[in-house]
Amino acid sequence: MRVAFTAVPDSHLPPVEELLSIAVNALGGSEREGQITMVRAVQHAIDAKQHLAVQAGTGTGKSLAYLVPSVRHAMDSDKPVVVSTATIALQRQLVDRDLPRLAEALGKELPHEPTYAILKGRRNYLCRYKASAGWPEEDEQDQLFDPREVSATGRMVQRIQQWAEETETGDRDELVPGVSDQAWRQFSVSAQECLGASRCPSGAECFAELARARAGEADVVVTNHALLAIDAMGELPVLPEHEVVVVDEAHELVDRVTSVVTSELSEASVMLAVRRVGRLIDQPIADQLLEAGEDLKALLAAAPPGRIDELPQVLGLTLQAIRDTAWRCITALGPRNADKDDPDKAGQRKAAFTALDEVHDSAVRMLDAYGHATEADRAEVVWLDPGSDRRPPVLRVAPLSVGGMLRDKLFGERTVVLTSATLALGGTFDALAAQWGLGEAGKDWQGIDVGSPFDHPRSGILYVAKHLPQPGRDGLPQAYLDEIAELIEAAGGRTLGLFSSMRAAKAATEALRDRLDVPLLCQGDDSTMLLVKQFAEDEPTCLFGTLSLWQGVDVPGPSLRLVIIDRVPFPRPDDPLTSARQRHVAAKGGNGFMAVAANHAALLLAQGVGRLLRSQDDKGVIAVLDPRLVTARYSGFLLNSLPPFWRTTDPAVPRAALKRLAAASS
Repeated sequence: MRVAFTAVPDSHLPPVEELLSIAVNALGGSEREGQITMVRAVQHAIDAKQHLAVQAGTGTGKSLAYLVPSVRHAMDSDKPVVVSTATIALQRQLVDRDLPRLAEALGKELPHEPTYAILKGRRNYLCRYKASAGWPEEDEQDQLFDPREVSATGRMVQRIQQWAEETETGDRDELVPGVSDQAWRQFSVSAQECLGASRCPSGAECFAELARARAGEADVVVTNHALLAIDAMGELPVLPEHEVVVVDEAHELVDRVTSVVTSELSEASVMLAVRRVGRLIDQPIADQLLEAGEDLKALLAAAPPGRIDELPQVLGLTLQAIRDTAWRCITALGPRNADKDDPDKAGQRKAAFTALDEVHDSAVRMLDAYGHATEADRAEVVWLDPGSDRRPPVLRVAPLSVGGMLRDKLFGERTVVLTSATLALGGTFDALAAQWGLGEAGKDWQGIDVGSPFDHPRSGILYVAKHLPQPGRDGLPQAYLDEIAELIEAAGGRTLGLFSSMRAAKAATEALRDRLDVPLLCQGDDSTMLLVKQFAEDEPTCLFGTLSLWQGVDVPGPSLRLVIIDRVPFPRPDDPLTSARQRHVAAKGGNGFMAVAANHAALLLAQGVGRLLRSQDDKGVIAVLDPRLVTARYSGFLLNSLPPFWRTTDPAVPRAALKRLAAASS
């Protein structure tokens, strides 16, 4: 819905509309109706201390629309505004492009030129002390037997050592090309492992502390959803004190927060704790934890993967043994602040406590997940991830909902603006608002759709292949492959194929590579970044892939005229977390399918469809091969979650349109 907003005139600073106009003119752009509506809505939310959800389509200019009122509020209140994103790409866009240009444009209109900083979790920064001193080994047993892996990691370690002598920020993302997690762990510490700036010999020049100091002096602090969750839900703040948060890419918030609060337990995590504590306590006590870890290894190797609804007796006894032996090790270590005057010993003890706490607390949490009277009373789900040839099985535990945590810890303490191109599922914000834990619309929060500058009915066709059979579990039917081939031939290539699984993407690639006269790339052939670059630079090229391409491809222009989606992207029926959430909603009297599976599909489908139009001149076709998008009882909900493209089920219409576009491009 559209709502008129006006800023509350209680500040000596210029009105937000005036600041936006100055910024847009300085940046060489033009003001858009949706952008003006959004900037007023964000300013009103800040003034009224009311949460706001804003759906803003691609091309709206939403970054400026929230940055301008954010900067204005920071100047007015002398407190920073935190901007949280889901992806590194958007963080870099904000810090490297949007904020520098905005600061320069508004510097003369405000008390001082706006300042900004980026802040990440401590693990993202090189630890000077760890890089220069002895530290517990971070080896992983399952990789020690692969000489190629050891050699590759060794080369990465050497690159990090060289980079450590040159870097001014210690930020891992500035190390190009990147390095593996295994190599990076040898140079970084978690917040739990850190000795603290006052006790660490390198504390005065700590990269993480310097980043925090810069953030503490900035008007706008750019971070990620994971650190935002850690700050909101942890005992100690990691972000500067703030009153306002802007959550961009807000459709990702629940998944990112869930990842932060998911715990895991495996043979590897137990053995790491044993290695770290082994030389610090009596060996017989450490051996008790070692035996419990070996029991867990044997149990997980034999257990069936998937959700564990009832606690088997043998697993319960094993978890109790891990809990109790880990606690004995923690007790044997003695006071946590011992050896504080000896950094080497203090570092070893801190690392041991961190590993033991993780093992102990994970076992406690898994045991506590059981024993509830009814399904509706459950708060968490436990499942076994089977692992792979290179990765051993892992037990995981996650909350069935993070809404309560977000409501109490994030929304209860500050004003939050949530924005994305896809928030209104089924035409309303209610689905995501419920996942965020927000209360009554209009009272606790407000939602607005500021529209899109694109003329969707004139720029694109949404074609649903109603004549095709419903997708099955046995891979892509021949009819689907024929349909894909005919559409690509009509488009002259220029196709992004979005598949629900990597198996389907690879199968389509193998079946069609020899059949088509245009280059066909598949995710996994090279780094995704290089594949997307090649796809964008060579018009006839096609690119097939899965989840990261559904949300991460931005290719304006004639290189992308056709987006093919093989099926409605419902979560896998055997996915432990989503299936447990679906059943939990049903047990509480709700519609589990619509609340979980349909919302998931609608969100991902909207993201995939959003790959087509990335600039004002773009035109093309979205082809969904799954007939359920127009025939199933939930089809209206899914269609109402998508932009208003011109719709058809006639196979001749998209083919003709694609041929016209191909002819115009040649």
